[in-house]
Amino acid sequence: MYFALILVGWIAFARLIRGEVLVTKKLEYVTAARALGCSDARIITRHLLPNIIGPAFVFAMSAVVLNILSGASLGFLGLGVQAPNPEWGVMIAESREFMTSAWWLPLFPGLAIAVVGVAFSLLGDGLSGLVRRSAR
Repeated sequence: MYFALILVGWIAFARLIRGEVLVTKKLEYVTAARALGCSDARIITRHLLPNIIGPAFVFAMSAVVLNILSGASLGFLGLGVQAPNPEWGVMIAESREFMTSAWWLPLFPGLAIAVVGVAFSLLGDGLSGLVRRSAR
């Protein structure tokens, strides 16, 4: 199921990378590097790649969070991973009937989804900051 979500989601990632490359290659330092006679490979590795990798990391981590939420949602609805396999959405769906007597059963899978989502989001922001500092 996650493979299917990734298979569909790569298109937006490719469009983001293409847009960043189109914007970055028109900047003055790329034009200056080309005027100095730098090869295409050097311009890509020294100038383009460090400047597009930050937004790509942030978008990739956002896509990971969205894929986790989509998988959990499909599992909750019964359309994803089926019951014998552990999955957060299935755990929350199975614990619905015990919500008044055992409130912690749906709480912990829900908290796990939220914590993993925030962790991937912060990881993307942190990696973006590291890449942006190293590109300078």
